[in-house]
Amino acid sequence: MRIVSLIPSATEIVFALGLGDHLVGRTHACDYPAEVVDVPIVTAQQGLGSVDSRGFHDRVSEAMLGGTSLYRLDAALLAKLEPDLVLTQQSCDICAVDYRDVTAAVRAMEGDISVVSLEPHSVEGILNTIATVGAYTEAEDEAVGLVEILRERLAVLENDILERRLQGIASRRTVVLEWLDPPFSAGHWVPEMVRRAGGWEVLGDADERSTQTTWERVREVQPEVIVLALYGYDAARAAHELTTADLPSWFDELDAVRDGEFFAVDGSGLFSRPGPRVIDGIAVLAELFDPEAFAGSVPSDAWIPLGPLGLGQARTD
Repeated sequence: MRIVSLIPSATEIVFALGLGDHLVGRTHACDYPAEVVDVPIVTAQQGLGSVDSRGFHDRVSEAMLGGTSLYRLDAALLAKLEPDLVLTQQSCDICAVDYRDVTAAVRAMEGDISVVSLEPHSVEGILNTIATVGAYTEAEDEAVGLVEILRERLAVLENDILERRLQGIASRRTVVLEWLDPPFSAGHWVPEMVRRAGGWEVLGDADERSTQTTWERVREVQPEVIVLALYGYDAARAAHELTTADLPSWFDELDAVRDGEFFAVDGSGLFSRPGPRVIDGIAVLAELFDPEAFAGSVPSDAWIPLGPLGLGQARTD
């Protein structure tokens, strides 16, 4: 079977099922696992260069506000790759190539080609997409095994968190931000990740799109913890974005910032992508919420502590 993945999460699922050798095309954003580097790229950013450019930041902001796709499809290369299966999605306007462009490109090709749209909105839905990919690729046994492993790991985490609750460790009031300028609260599966990790997302809504908010609204809900899980950025890049963000003059007075409960995480790899690594994202949150019980359970570069930015940082009122 020849597989083209048009979303990074599907690419990760394909490799996790042991089907990496069947992947013949991917997006420019597919960067995990490392072996994917040798797979041809069939998408590009709309008129932009490096993912680290300021242009990418501005384009994401524009897309989040206006609902336009960041990606364009190389239909000619897609046809040349002769896929049997194309994995994509259509619910998020900025996360992948426009679904209409994908279906139009496939209709113009010869052969019996399946286009499968993966549309999870919850952690359970993410696990179900693994089973879906397994079914379409005749890797049902591998999918069942992977889902069992992920469920077992999640169950261990949740049992440990429950024990801490019984010991009197309370849930942490949390705000996860998926973008900074302007700020966007978390949606889809991320609030559920917070809950499963022992927190309480007080701004974002589960199973809903991420929503533009304001810094005043963040202050109103009084979070104990603020997490930057920025779309398309790892922890280091998210921390850098903070230094150029348009923040209010009172930002350092937020309880979470002042108390050192302010963190940047690998939003791109562990939060934005509905794939196997969302369980790693839950483990990251568990460590942030309760380091006494969970310290050292995740890679050291999965999160970065942030603190008050100081008077040297430009502010707005």
